[in-house]
Amino acid sequence: MKKKKNLILENIRLLSAGAKGVSVAKAEDGKTIFVSGAVPGDLVNVQVKKSKSSYYEGQAIEILEMSPDRVEPKCIHFGYCGGCKWQNMSYEKQLYFKESEVLNNIKRIGGFNDFVCEPILGAEEQFLYRNKMEFSFSNARWLTPEEIKSDVELNSKDALGFHIPGQWSKILDLKECFLQEDPSNAMRLFVKHFAVENGLEFFDVRNQEGFLRTFMLRQNSKGEWMLLFQLFKEDEDKRKLLLDAVLKEFPQIKTLLFAINSKGNDSVYDLDIQTYFGDGFLYEEMDGLKFKIGPKSFFQTNYKQALNLYRKTLEFAGLTGDEVVYDLYTGTGTIAQYIARTAKHVIGIEAVQEAIDAAEEHAVLNGLDNCTFYCGDMKEVFTEEFLSQHPKADVLVTDPPRDGMHPKVVEQILKLSPEKVVYVSCNSATQARDIALMKEDYDLVKILPVDMFPQTHHVENIALLTKKKK
Repeated sequence: MKKKKNLILENIRLLSAGAKGVSVAKAEDGKTIFVSGAVPGDLVNVQVKKSKSSYYEGQAIEILEMSPDRVEPKCIHFGYCGGCKWQNMSYEKQLYFKESEVLNNIKRIGGFNDFVCEPILGAEEQFLYRNKMEFSFSNARWLTPEEIKSDVELNSKDALGFHIPGQWSKILDLKECFLQEDPSNAMRLFVKHFAVENGLEFFDVRNQEGFLRTFMLRQNSKGEWMLLFQLFKEDEDKRKLLLDAVLKEFPQIKTLLFAINSKGNDSVYDLDIQTYFGDGFLYEEMDGLKFKIGPKSFFQTNYKQALNLYRKTLEFAGLTGDEVVYDLYTGTGTIAQYIARTAKHVIGIEAVQEAIDAAEEHAVLNGLDNCTFYCGDMKEVFTEEFLSQHPKADVLVTDPPRDGMHPKVVEQILKLSPEKVVYVSCNSATQARDIALMKEDYDLVKILPVDMFPQTHHVENIALLTKKKK
């Protein structure tokens, strides 16, 4: 039997939010429908893009009745830009769906029911909360459907902005963005206009040619800024022309950097970064701790919510000052150093050598002599041999990537058998999977969802597990 083409499902009431921010509904035939381009509560007609035995995936093509939870999007680029997909939903409802997703994952995937869920920790600032933004240059600007239909001749195809979801070679030319505080918009717009006026070539991703490639802006809580330009090739005259103009226009710039990148991707981690002005880094301070942030440093992009996340992690750990703490996936040692001030000793493990170097530098910077850091793949470093050579942990903190922990790492945690495990996660599905492997030995006491990224579906979660009394 041939698949039906152009299948449209009519009068579909969207019931809730699902994974990755799509809305969820039920079809008359009992299948689940995952719908993009609408808000839970909307009544819509859906164009089916994919049909499987148990579900449909589709796009809302007509809104028949609007959800009471709809709000007017703040940004003119909403709907085209992939950054803030929930900007048309009230913040209160965003928090509700984020908390519901975490709870559902912990119960359904983890198999836990008897635990406390503290109310989700919402962000004080729902816009302008990011301290780092990255933009791309392109000589092939993405055109809106209106521009494509129009007969008006386009003056310029140059763009500085975000990649269009699913169209990596096309860049949305940003007129405004509400993710980073000013002068972020002013800096981006100045750079674009100056480049156009002075004939600086925008990158051609298909032919791999041009001059200007990417533009990163980073700031600290003191209002000091770091700017990094990736250039496809060196042209000293053009480079100095641009960098001098930017420095003259924006006195807030604390350090200005550039890198020549002629490789096939925009990743900054293997580039030789040159300092044009300033020290090449910024300092950030959090509750009396100092952190040195370079262009390659991983640091939470929402400063205020990161503070809340670290404070709550420390609160969940419930330290008295006598504990040995293991901090898995320690990164640059931010959580480790929060913990170190109220712990006997902290042992941090991380796979990236540059992060370990930064963690050790931060420990010295903060006068902490009770932190020891080790570098290597977690499942290869965190072994029985390692455990036999180090003091037993009273508390273990883990903050893995989205994929969660390798089963061997979970196995070693169970052998280490700390009294408490505090699991910080950016993916409650993999978190639930991991803690399900620990349920014979540990009770899940409580969880706390934390909203680090308003206007998106992303949510963090902190879970406290305690060893069962046997």
